[in-house]
Amino acid sequence: MSFPSRPTGAQALIRSLELAGTEVVFGIPGGAILPAYDPLLDSPIRHVLMRHEQGAGHAAEGYAHATGRAGVCFATSGPGGCNLVTALADALMDSIPVVAVTGQVPTGVIGNDAFQEADITGVTMSVTKHNWLVTRTEDIPAAVAEAFHVATTGRPGPVLVDVPKDVLIGTAPFEWPDGVDLPGYRPTTKGNLKQVREAVKLILASERPVVYAGGGVIRANAAAELRRLAETGRLPVVTTLMARGAFPDDHELSLGMPGMHGNYTAVTAMQRADLLVAIGARFDDRVTGNLATFAPHAKVIHVDIDPAEIGKNRAADVPIVGDAADVTASLARELERAQGAAGGSPDRKAWLSTLDDWRRRFPYRYTQDDGPIKPQFVVERIHAATDGDATIVSGVGQHQMWASQFYRFSRPRQWINSGGLGTMGFAVPAALGAKMGRPDQRVVAIDGDGCFQMTSQELATSTTENIPIVVAIVNNGHLGMVRQWQELFYNERYSGVALTQDVPDYVRLAEAYGAIGLRAESPHEVDAVLDKALSVTDRSVVIDFRCDPREMVFPMVPAGGSNDDIILGPECTEPALDPAEAPIA
Repeated sequence: MSFPSRPTGAQALIRSLELAGTEVVFGIPGGAILPAYDPLLDSPIRHVLMRHEQGAGHAAEGYAHATGRAGVCFATSGPGGCNLVTALADALMDSIPVVAVTGQVPTGVIGNDAFQEADITGVTMSVTKHNWLVTRTEDIPAAVAEAFHVATTGRPGPVLVDVPKDVLIGTAPFEWPDGVDLPGYRPTTKGNLKQVREAVKLILASERPVVYAGGGVIRANAAAELRRLAETGRLPVVTTLMARGAFPDDHELSLGMPGMHGNYTAVTAMQRADLLVAIGARFDDRVTGNLATFAPHAKVIHVDIDPAEIGKNRAADVPIVGDAADVTASLARELERAQGAAGGSPDRKAWLSTLDDWRRRFPYRYTQDDGPIKPQFVVERIHAATDGDATIVSGVGQHQMWASQFYRFSRPRQWINSGGLGTMGFAVPAALGAKMGRPDQRVVAIDGDGCFQMTSQELATSTTENIPIVVAIVNNGHLGMVRQWQELFYNERYSGVALTQDVPDYVRLAEAYGAIGLRAESPHEVDAVLDKALSVTDRSVVIDFRCDPREMVFPMVPAGGSNDDIILGPECTEPALDPAEAPIA
């Protein structure tokens, strides 16, 4: 079908999305957005009909996580747009490029409390990088082009384009802009070479350096540059929850995940470091614990494309604004030159030997006997069954931490989760989005029973849209992380956390949605159930793993406490190092 010289706004919208590179849209139609659904029938863009707008937003996030490209979602006015808010807030916290398009009531009745009216640009102002209310049909192409540009450049994030129904119905000449000119929006991508050289001086002078890699490394596709920097300078690397996979877990310089539930070596290495090279990380409270006691001996090099992050929580001795890939590559080049002139890299043997000793003495621990299934065992067996090559998506809570701890990640974009906002219900729709973005990949959602029940209706989407995933439910009959806190910090006074392992019946629920339901009730059944689940490729599989409700996540740094007060848990028989006496070289 030829494109008309004066298309409707709806035709212009879909054509603009095509020109912006959109392959798939996740959404739910409604009155105000309905005109945009008609030209979708003539477009190569695939529409995935979700069962809730929050699911559409999370699916767009999952697509963006997995591909690095902007995820796109549609919703109608009023409640439809409002249901996107959680996903947009989630994407903003984790720097995920999402373009949301919402319908709006006609311009003539905006402000009149019309049916299904909500000031969605006002509602979403604080949870988007930017948003647009398009009031003229001829402005649609420019608004879409700008939206994709803002979402995917600088620090990525969500944007929203709100289009009234009469603007979608109206006609106007179509003109796709040659470029985008947004005065005041000029992200700095190239790092200042003088600052880079100052950072190299600190690296060369340090005895106990640690590279603190954050989610910005993933967003900038900077994993190769990070590895080059680490290997050039013999620099140990911690990868935050949002950076898992940015540096392979099996690398000799990998220390794994720091933070509230990070491993002892990663947490303590940062505490004892004399230099932190922070790349795309924001010094959030889940990593630092009490800021006043965090890494007290360390100077800080802070690399971030968002200048607002530098110095926000921790002062930087050498701040470098720029794209993580560009700056990290510059750091590696300048470090190579400086070390060449100096005759080699500094001697890191003592520091690396200390870290190796800590890794040996304080690994993640759990004991799987013939009793109830341990969640850690489930994750380890998923890793083994998938040969460590699956895309893992998690919900939020204990299962999220166990997945990050016990699945060994080897590449970027292999791990997808809700880090900053901590959104329950994220896993299932995000896994569908990830599978749409990477259909060649096996996608496994590791979810909790509480999280799963928030968005389980998206199994219907999986079946009707033929998007097969595996959902592994860590079913402990509780809101597990909340229960853990109540056990540790509220004298075991459990309030509002008890679910039940039997309601709903997850096997029958899966079957009702057209998926396959499986269950494992003992550790001896885990491998066989996983083998069966992974042999299915034409539909989704839901596995109900009946897990020990008493199991807790360790190590743990109490909220607001110092990282020096890390709790190793009952499985560790060796006491943690005394902060005043722990060796630092």
